[in-house]
Amino acid sequence: MGRWQPDSRGRLQEAALALFAERGFDQVTTAEIAARAGLTERTFFRHFADKREVIFGGSDLLKEQIVAGLAGAPASADPLEAVACGLDAAADMLGAFRRDLSRQRHAVIAANPELRERELAKAGDYVAAVAAVLRQRGVAEPQATIAAEAGLAVFRVSLERWAGGEDDRDLTVMVREAMAGLRELAAGT
Repeated sequence: MGRWQPDSRGRLQEAALALFAERGFDQVTTAEIAARAGLTERTFFRHFADKREVIFGGSDLLKEQIVAGLAGAPASADPLEAVACGLDAAADMLGAFRRDLSRQRHAVIAANPELRERELAKAGDYVAAVAAVLRQRGVAEPQATIAAEAGLAVFRVSLERWAGGEDDRDLTVMVREAMAGLRELAAGT
């Protein structure tokens, strides 16, 4: 495969996830990822700072989607409705990507304690960003943080079920259903 072929970043991600699944995250080098993708290691480093970024490189974009969806929620939306708008935006974005790659990513993270820890740190970043937007919308503490934590727990559980292969439905549908379940639970019904 020549370097002039399109989607170097995507090819590197696919190659990395396949290698991580085959041999484990710690057993794979950036040179091996580049070679599997038919690219040079130098090209790898044009796209990713290190091999962890293959796994987490889209985190900032996902956070931006959640925040934008939340910020765009109707002014009349209660905190959980507003969070649901942010989660819809994130689910739409992730649902557009290849599910098989999401499944591979999920399996790689689940098998590596360092990656699980980093995933939890990223989740904390999402909670902080969502709570900040809720506070800007006039939601007081601790309700802003509670709504952010609850909403992102819904998203995490739905994503794990979707990527883990437990449920073949669309991610957006799963997130909406889980959010409705949270609202029912909060209402005591």
